[in-house]
Parts: sequence; C-alpha cells; structure tokens
Amino acid sequence: MPLSAIADREEVHHRVIDMKTYARANGLFDAEAHLVDRKPFEFTRAGATDTVAAGEAFHDLWIRVTVDRDFVVRAIEAASDVTPWAVCKQAGAALQALVGEALVKGWTGKVKEKLRGAASCTHLAEMLIPLATTALQGIYGLRTLAEREAKIGAMVDSCYAFGSSRDVIKRLAPLHYQAAVQAYEPSSNTSCSSRRCSSEGCSSSRKR
Repeated sequence: MPLSAIADREEVHHRVIDMKTYARANGLFDAEAHLVDRKPFEFTRAGATDTVAAGEAFHDLWIRVTVDRDFVVRAIEAASDVTPWAVCKQAGAALQALVGEALVKGWTGKVKEKLRGAASCTHLAEMLIPLATTALQGIYGLRTLAEREAKIGAMVDSCYAFGSSRDVIKRLAPLHYQAAVQAYEPSSNTSCSSRRCSSEGCSSSRKR
C-alpha cells in the first residue's frame, strides 16, 4: 500500500541506493552498494564556480565488501565516480580499517568508530551500515532451512518482529520467548495507606 497522498509539493532531491549480494565461485560473497544523488534543478555548490545541471549526479559512489561464510570482511573496495571535490576520492582508502571485522552485532558501532567525521566520506560510511543487512540476507538465503532455524535464537530482539515477547519468537523459538510484563494497576476500589509500592504490586495488598 502506498503512502498517503500529499498535495501541493515539489521534489527537491533524489537519492537512489541500490544494494545487491553475489556469491563467488571461490566460496566468498560480495555485497555491493551504489549511491547516486541528483536534484531536479540546476544549482551551484558552495565555494564552487561551476553549476550542476538538473538531473546530473553530484554523488556517484560504489562500495564492494567481500566476506566469507562467517561474515568476516576479507576485502573492501570503493570507487567514487562523481564527488563534489576531487579530494573526496581519497576517502575510500580509510575503509580498509574494517577488513577483518565481522558483519554481525556491533557492526554499526565499528563503522561509526573507525570512519567518523573527517576519517572518511560520510556517504560511504552511511552505505556500509545497511550493506551489512544486505549481505546477511543474501548469505542466509542460501543456507538450508535447518541451518536458518538453528540461528533464530541468536536473532532474538534484533528487530521488532523478533522481539522476545512477540508471537514470531513464541512460534519459532519458544525457549527464548518471554511474555510481556504488564504494568501493575491497583484496583480503583482498593484503599492503600502505604506509600511504598513496587512493580510486584502494592505492599499493603500483598499482606492480605
């Protein structure tokens, strides 16, 4: 179902990010991302003398992350075909700091720690975060049903549907299921003179 319609507006920016995962013949996997930024009108960048034509890309960036079956990064390659400044093309070299890391829990933090600020290109770093999910989905999809089901326990609380108190986990991984804790609400007709209450209920009502 599409989003609700909004009247009286015009497009001012268009960013496209395309991500794919490939299986190599040698047993490794490539997760690739391609980012393109365009505007529907001509504009001039701050500090620049030339103009960017309407619909012309002013960012055109590529990343390839090569991982093994354990999701460990074996190689990273970046290509910056179009950048606002020539020096931006040098930022791709900083991505090598992530070689040897794993695309598992904590990946986002590692990217932000090693590529923050002036250490690398903001847009390359931004792509690396969802690129990990693209790789995981691609690789998991090739595994047998039994292999995938065996990993469900490790995915508890990794997203909304896989929350430990939700029906998906209750059905797929019952050993990890935890019923949601209901907040205590004292009865409206209960008189309580105690000022000390806990999540387990009113102290005076527990004495009854």
